[in-house]
Amino acid sequence: MREAISPTEAAALVRDGSTVMIGGFMGVGSPHRVIAALVARGARDLTVIGNDAGRPGHGIGALIDGGCVTRCIASHIGLNPNLQKKMIAGEIVVELVPQGTLAERIRAGGAGLGGVLTPTGVGTVVAEGKQLLNIDGRDYLLEKPLRADYALLHCYEADYYANLSYRLTARNFNPVMAMAADMVIAEPDEIVPIGLIPPDHVCTPGIIVTHLVERPH
Repeated sequence: MREAISPTEAAALVRDGSTVMIGGFMGVGSPHRVIAALVARGARDLTVIGNDAGRPGHGIGALIDGGCVTRCIASHIGLNPNLQKKMIAGEIVVELVPQGTLAERIRAGGAGLGGVLTPTGVGTVVAEGKQLLNIDGRDYLLEKPLRADYALLHCYEADYYANLSYRLTARNFNPVMAMAADMVIAEPDEIVPIGLIPPDHVCTPGIIVTHLVERPH
């Protein structure tokens, strides 16, 4: 049985200066209560890895507005003008990674692979400083794996063994991020009795989840 912790307790576990993967696709699948607690405690100097930068005040955008982030690795930032301004001003370093490449780099980190080969970005600025390999007459970039100190995830349901079930686009990045972090903190909408989640609906097994956040009151 896993004892649930509060969002404030979860935020206290995340060290300043650490690398944090945050699940979600435009905020769907992001742990909004833990994010709010990080902003409230004044987290600083975080490197955030996520699909996107959310929107102003929403998802990862709340961390950016709160001054918590110094580096962001994402596939796009188009809906967050605040991050764009901070990037231009030199306040936040942004690394843009093609979306499929980002997902595969995270998956590689979780699987213990040395990297992934992709033709995406060959011949563009994306290729600058990266190793180029020719395989069977085709050029590929070697993209190195991504890992993090923490993965902060949101799920639809968890049971008391911390098995997690996601819905809709929350499944895009949360499962691979759970495999690629040293500590996994999951924020569920509901915590249900063991056995209520069908085995084939468990997307992240509890053995790799470190902490469950208590459900909303």
